[in-house]
Formats: sequence, C-alpha cells, structure tokens
Amino acid sequence: MDVPETRELTYFVAVAEELHFGRAAQRLGMAQPPLSRAIAQLERRMGVQLLERTSRAVNLTAAGQVFLTESRKALDAVSASVRRAQRAGRTDPKLTLAMKPNGDAGLLESILQRYRRDSDAVDIEVIVCGIGEQAPMLRDGRADVAFLTAPYDDVAGFDTEPLVTQDQVAMLPRAHPLAGRAALTLADLAGEQLPRWPDDDVHATDGRLPQVRDISQLMQLVALGQLVAVLPESVRQRAWPDVVCVPLLDAPPTAVVVAWPERTTSRAVAALIRASAEAAETAGAGALHRDEHRNQDALT
Repeated sequence: MDVPETRELTYFVAVAEELHFGRAAQRLGMAQPPLSRAIAQLERRMGVQLLERTSRAVNLTAAGQVFLTESRKALDAVSASVRRAQRAGRTDPKLTLAMKPNGDAGLLESILQRYRRDSDAVDIEVIVCGIGEQAPMLRDGRADVAFLTAPYDDVAGFDTEPLVTQDQVAMLPRAHPLAGRAALTLADLAGEQLPRWPDDDVHATDGRLPQVRDISQLMQLVALGQLVAVLPESVRQRAWPDVVCVPLLDAPPTAVVVAWPERTTSRAVAALIRASAEAAETAGAGALHRDEHRNQDALT
C-alpha cells in the first residue's frame, strides 16, 4: 500500500485517543461521516483492522495499539522537522533545554557555566516543564536537549549520556505506619495507592486521583495520606515537613541522563553534552571525596 498521509494519521490518532468518532470529529473540526469513511478506507488499504466498533463502544485492536504508537512518533517527527528547520534558519541561533523541576540533579548551574565557555555555544533557553513533558518536547522539536530520568522517561529515538545514578525512596505521610522504618522493600508497599502519572497506562482507569503533574501537587497528596510514591532519593531535598522519605532496598536505581535526538549534527548540542558530562564527572569526584573524608573522620 502507499504510505499513509499525515492527515490520515492525525485522523486515526484522534479516534484512537478519544475512542469515540463523534468526539474525535469535534476535536478535528469536521463532520463524523467523512471521518468514519477515512478510517475505514485506511484499514482497507492497510489490510488490517485497527478499531473494533460496536453500537456502544470503540476499542483498539492489537494492530491499532501498535499503529497508534507509531503514528504518534511519525506525527512528532513531522512537527520536529519543521521546528528544527525553522530554528536552524534563524539569524540568532538558540538552544532549548527542557527539564522538570529539580530534574538536573543539581548540575544545571555548573553545566551552563562550562557551556558558555565553549566556542560552539549559543544562547540557551531553559524550559521548566511538568512531570513527563520533557521527552515529548524533545521528540516533537520543541526542545533540542532534555534532562530525563531513566527508566521512567521514554528514551526511544534519543541518544543519551548518563549523568547521575540515584537509589530510590518511598515517600510517605509522616503518620503512615511504615514511616518510622529505617528501610523498606517494594513488597512493603503492596496495596498502597500510587500516583497516576501522565500517560500512565497502568493506573489510567483509576479516576479516584488526579494525574500528578508537578512535585508540589505530589507532596500535597502524600501529606494528606492519599497516596505514597516511589521516587529518586534527590526528592529528599524538596520533601515537606510532614512527608517522610524511607530508603527502598530492592528498588532499581534511576539515572538522570541528558538526551538529544539521534543523528543530531548540531555543534551547539555537542558542546552542551560535553559540558554536562564534565560537570557530572566533577560533581561525582567531589561526592566521592566527601564520602571518603566522612569515613576517615568516623575512624579517627
């Protein structure tokens, strides 16, 4: 078959996300009958059923789930190509860095100082966004570089440089029965209400709590005893007085990484990656020295 047009991908994504032809048509600003015909024609040309339709519901087939994921990537790539071309054509080049609050592991100031000394540096704009928004911004071209947290953020399609590795902690309200423990395991948290993050498929059907989009909202929900959370240990720096962070012995470590699109040839991006790696290496050496010094003090 011929390659689907971006218009057809846009139609399909709207229906797949709304799971309702009427709402999708309203979202697209078109009538429902031509939208239904366009999706049916797309399925015929592809030779596969993407949607299961009944009089009461619309659901994605297994093929539809795959096509939704790939269609989003394709549409993001189209948007990214336009934005990056526009940025490259500017007379005043600028680099955009996306990060969530405290998502730089405390390295940003050092990174920017080093970056500005590089001959390939350009002006840089730092965008502090909500939880989970950095990767989509990088993927669709709104950002050139982003700080992401692995394994939570999707790094598919990006090159990455690890900066800081962190253990994880359980964030609990101070009155929680487990808050006084020296350490916990993931099994200890079985049955606890966990956050609903943006695009969290596991808890997407749980409407009891709003999606958590920033750290202040998360702290409020934990302090009220409505949920507990598993997060990198750096969250201790921002914990509210009535929130306790307890080490998790068996939680996999997380890594703060600097990410950029694959096959990027920008010298300015390369300069920022170099500055990030150097700042992380210096910070790591400093932390190791401080740990050794504390150990020596403990022995004397």
